[in-house]
Formats: sequence, C-alpha cells, structure tokens
Amino acid sequence: MPRSEPYLPPLRVPVRRIGARTFDFSRQVAVMAVVNRTPDSFFDQGRTYAFDRAVDACFEAVALGADWVDIGGAPFAPGEPVPVEEEVERVVPVVAALRAGSDVVISVDTFHAEVARQAIAAGATVINDTTGLRDPQLAPVVADSEATLVITHSLAEPRRPFPRPQYDDVVAEVSAFLLDRVQRAREAGIPEERIIVDPGHDLNKNTLHSLEITRRLSEIADLGYPTLAAVSNKDFIGETLDAPRSERLEGSLAAAVISVMNGARIVRMHDVRASVAAVRMTEAVLGLRAPAYLRHNMGDVND
Repeated sequence: MPRSEPYLPPLRVPVRRIGARTFDFSRQVAVMAVVNRTPDSFFDQGRTYAFDRAVDACFEAVALGADWVDIGGAPFAPGEPVPVEEEVERVVPVVAALRAGSDVVISVDTFHAEVARQAIAAGATVINDTTGLRDPQLAPVVADSEATLVITHSLAEPRRPFPRPQYDDVVAEVSAFLLDRVQRAREAGIPEERIIVDPGHDLNKNTLHSLEITRRLSEIADLGYPTLAAVSNKDFIGETLDAPRSERLEGSLAAAVISVMNGARIVRMHDVRASVAAVRMTEAVLGLRAPAYLRHNMGDVND
C-alpha cells in the first residue's frame, strides 16, 4: 500500500513579502542565521559582541546562503536586565550596517517596543519576540510599520527564572498560547500575513517537552501561520546526546530536518553552511525543490 504524501502545512497566507524579499512558504524553507551582540550568549559566549565582528558575521552568513539574519542584543536566559538604551546601542548599528550592504531579511530578537521601533527605522524587517508580547507596546509598534512579527511561546517574565515548568499537554498548551497572542497581535493591527509563530524550544521547557514539540510540530504548523523552529545547539539536543555546546551540530541538523518535515518553514541556525545544505536537501525530498542538476544514471552510460 503506497505511503501518504509528505506533510505540508495548511498555510493561511503562504506567500510573504518580507522587506525586499518574497517567500512562498508553501514551496520553500528559510534559513535564519544567528548573530548575537552580547557578551554572554548561550552558544558563542561573546564571539560576535564587538561591533566589527558582529557585522562581519552578518555578511558572512549572507555569503554562505542565509535567507535571514537574526540579530540579538539581550539573552533570553535569566540574568540582569539589559537597559533598553544599551540594547539599542548593541543592535541598531549592526542592523544599519547590514542593511546598507544587503537586502537580506533582518530580524531583531527583542521584547522591548523601543528597541523594535529603532531597529525597524534602521532597516529591520522582522521583530522576533521571544516573550510572547510581554511588552504591550510592541505589537502597536510593529503594526505601525511594514515589519513582520514572530510570536514565541514562553512563560517567564523577561530575564527571570521559571523553575520546573509543568504541562499537561505541552503542544496543546503552546498552541493555545500562540493563538491567543496571534489574536492580540491582530487586534493591535498586525495583519495575518505579517505573523509567524515559534513554539519556543527550550524556553521554559525541559528536554522531554522540547522533544515532544519537535515530534508533534505539525500540530503547531496546523495553526496556519509559518512556523519558526529555533533548535540550533539547544540544551535539549545536548542532554539527548550528552554533547557539550561545541558538539551539537549533528543533533541540531537532525532536529532542523525533522522540524521541516513536520511543517517548519523557518529554521534558526548557527552553522549556516551546513544548515543551508540540510534544508535544501529536505526541500528536495519533500518535492518542493528540484535538484541542482541531473546526471547520475540519466544517459546511456553510467557516470
């Protein structure tokens, strides 16, 4: 008996104009590169904190095939708050420098409305809010622009601990949260064609929660909004494989591929070259992308 067709998410608005670029998420997956201008980011530990190194990392990601660059100036993890003025100083000049030299999609990872406002003015085309609209002014700021909003599931107040998170059904509860926040965004004036959702792997979730979200990601994608999977180098990968942060590439790629097979249409990744190859191969397997060329066993003589 033939197997069913691969899962393709029922997107409400599949074709998206984000800045200067157009994506048909019914037929393509975007690779989002990560550039953190923070001294204490969980993975790179300040490698791109210096302005010049952050800008160089952005352009390197574009050269390696990233469709999108996500720039952050404050970690999600618990710790001392980063003052808004300092976060602006960290991210806005990088946004401006990248925009001056590229039409790549630029997102800013922030939960502050003022950071979002200045980042959009500098050329950012997406605001990536990992707190699910904790700042009530953030959605109106995005609504007053042409930017897209990423709504992410998390439970903690920004930079605050949230010990031992509990869920009866993590996917159902994440889905309900996202739909509620989507409604808030819509009421603030953001049209559905400028909304993306992210279940928030590891954000106030333990490893078993994140594994289940990955396995059941199609239920998030069934909400009808393009789904972002931010799986790269997360602790759920390290704990699953007993791997330190420097040795999580293979697990990150596996999680990204599984997420795409289950409906993710943006993947947020640190290793751009490897991630682009993995995603393009997955698109081809799903029938969304043609091979770069056909030669093997295509002629009278085998190559």
